[in-house]
Amino acid sequence: MRAETNKQATANEESLLRIFTVPEAPDSTLGRIEQEISQNLNGFLSEHLVAKEHKLSEIEKDFSDAQLPEEPQFVSDHTSFLLDKLVAQSVHTSSPSFIGHMTSALPYFMLPMSKIMIALNQNLVKIETSKAFTPLERQVLGMMHNLVYGGASSFYQEYMHSEQFSLGAFCSGGTIANVTALWVARNNLFKPSGNFKGVAQSGLYKALLHYGYKGAAVLVSERGHYSLAKSADLLGIGREDVIAIPTDANNRVDIDKLRSTAKQLRDNGIAILAMVGVAGTTETGNIDPLAEMAAVASEVGCHFHVDAAWGGSTLFSHKYASLLAGIELADSVTIDAHKQMYVPMGAGIVLFKDPSLAGHIEHHAEYVLRKGSKDLGSHTLEGSRPGMAMLVFASMNILGRKGYQLLIDRSIEQARYFAELINQQDDFELVSHPELCLLTYRYVPAPLKAILRSGNQVLISQVNEYLDDLTKYVQKRQREAGKSFVSRTRINPSIYQGQSITVFRVVLANPLTTQQILQDVLQEQRELAQTSQIALPMLMKMLAQWQAA
Repeated sequence: MRAETNKQATANEESLLRIFTVPEAPDSTLGRIEQEISQNLNGFLSEHLVAKEHKLSEIEKDFSDAQLPEEPQFVSDHTSFLLDKLVAQSVHTSSPSFIGHMTSALPYFMLPMSKIMIALNQNLVKIETSKAFTPLERQVLGMMHNLVYGGASSFYQEYMHSEQFSLGAFCSGGTIANVTALWVARNNLFKPSGNFKGVAQSGLYKALLHYGYKGAAVLVSERGHYSLAKSADLLGIGREDVIAIPTDANNRVDIDKLRSTAKQLRDNGIAILAMVGVAGTTETGNIDPLAEMAAVASEVGCHFHVDAAWGGSTLFSHKYASLLAGIELADSVTIDAHKQMYVPMGAGIVLFKDPSLAGHIEHHAEYVLRKGSKDLGSHTLEGSRPGMAMLVFASMNILGRKGYQLLIDRSIEQARYFAELINQQDDFELVSHPELCLLTYRYVPAPLKAILRSGNQVLISQVNEYLDDLTKYVQKRQREAGKSFVSRTRINPSIYQGQSITVFRVVLANPLTTQQILQDVLQEQRELAQTSQIALPMLMKMLAQWQAA
């Protein structure tokens, strides 16, 4: 029986992976481009991630004429130019060996679906330009809200299509979603009171005076996304008042320091505008203890937001959803559908646990967004906006929850395999173990590991500096070679007492990435490291001196 179950699971996975390959396209110039762009394994860009013989400065020459074209031209002529100059030099983000960023292969059906969306050209700001798309988007928001909060069916019957309330909003990405969540938190904190008309009408300065605060702050771990600093800037709080809380050895926010920092700020007359939990940090993929953060936010009496732009899709997996335990306690949640929901760029979502929260940012206009209407634009930062919800709707129906579970489970387990593979290598060091499908590591020549374990902090610091240079060198050469791609970042792991080090960063979300590809990535990095003419020789010199001493 178990063998039959495993056989069926394998068949389901193979069937699912086939939707990430492309069927035959029409025999036309545009059809050929569509087919070539869609190929994931054997298509137009499969040999190289980017045309390695051309540097960016050379590509820029093809796009350096500031003069507007005077004469029209045939579509076929223009698309031929795009093929030669744009498509051929674009990064092949769907390649199974492109494992450096949160961008992956797309199911083949996204191209025809996108054609429908573009052809209809609906503007989701108002019902007058999105009559059917408006209820569709509200349904998608209801489905995502249900995924996070698990409300009763009667709840969604009451609020999903209400003209007075909103379960959330679609936006162009996680940045705007986070801005929207903190915008709601700010306006709710400084709501109208007595003669005060509220921060939206009177501004932050008058709001602080009215409520008797010296300032306002947002608390988030040091692994928080930079969009939160942008949000503070836009909302008039100030970037320096996004307070970075130290993390533990697992890159999760330190709850005790979070609580003590909040108390200190309150004692100093600073309002806590929001606490932000991270569910899938951009650098290491770790998840904050969300339930504990929710408890602290409740103690303080502030808005609790969870930035799950990357990790939120894990909720589709019954096997791994528990990693996000406590997310249902958040007042608002950000999820990016263009990450692990496998839709094209430009599909961010912010959800509100209490549908009345969006009322704090409600706005109207005489010619549109009239009071009492169901126009989606009355609760969104962006005005004109395409119907990306249609692509999310299509993906959820075509893949289903079980399809998403297969993809999520595969990516997490692939990351765990890669972490184990790295640990088996004498000359690599796993820096952050994956919770989701993101991890960091670096190349460390085997003899140098003895120095890193020596306890000599001065020497360890010096070795790490040269290892930083070596990591940068390898990452750059690997990108230029074009066979595979990993990104790099800087983090301060506790093992090195807070010293920041440069590491390779990989994101294993592409279902077409194989274990053999991961093995090849390490071998390529190993070989590239040997070509270093500065960092590696200096490290070997330090090793020789240390051994001699």
